[in-house]
Amino acid sequence: MKKILQTLALLLLAVAASAQTARQVLDNTAAALSNKGGITASFSIKGGVSGTISVKGRKFQASTPQGIVWFDGKTQWTYVEQNGEVNVSNPTAAELQAINPYNFIHLYRNGYKAELKDVGSLYQIHLVATGKGQSIGEMFIRVDKNTYAPTILSMREGKNWTTITVGSFKKANLADSYFTFPSKDYPQAEIIDLR
Repeated sequence: MKKILQTLALLLLAVAASAQTARQVLDNTAAALSNKGGITASFSIKGGVSGTISVKGRKFQASTPQGIVWFDGKTQWTYVEQNGEVNVSNPTAAELQAINPYNFIHLYRNGYKAELKDVGSLYQIHLVATGKGQSIGEMFIRVDKNTYAPTILSMREGKNWTTITVGSFKKANLADSYFTFPSKDYPQAEIIDLR
């Protein structure tokens, strides 16, 4: 009987040691998104907007039928197809989160409490802001257990929730120039500098 109890205790310790924490899952997700050449994915936001996004570190390019956003890590260019304008700005962290759902890989490390839940083939991480200075008060992130690719992101800013579904996640080899506005491709665009 004593040997059985010792074996069960060792088995429980082994299972507990192999269980991941929410932060470990997010660290693994950040590593999956930190492919040296970048990643690309399709997305759809509940309410009708869909498109593609490419991310490399803090840089990203998001494209929808309405326009394209380029961000090189400091400067953001937003091309609005309907009026042929390009708005140039230096966005805040809150503005970046609204445009780049993958920005959560930089958010979770400071100012958030994280909890992990097992949901079939996915991990679900629930982030809750610990201070009042966070623009995103709460976030749910569902991550594929095998690839650590995010599949669904739901975030609350104030009282408003935004849900983003991610698909076609794949590694890419993107040049840094991919994340800056290619002015030669839009010679007729009116540039509006808001910096």
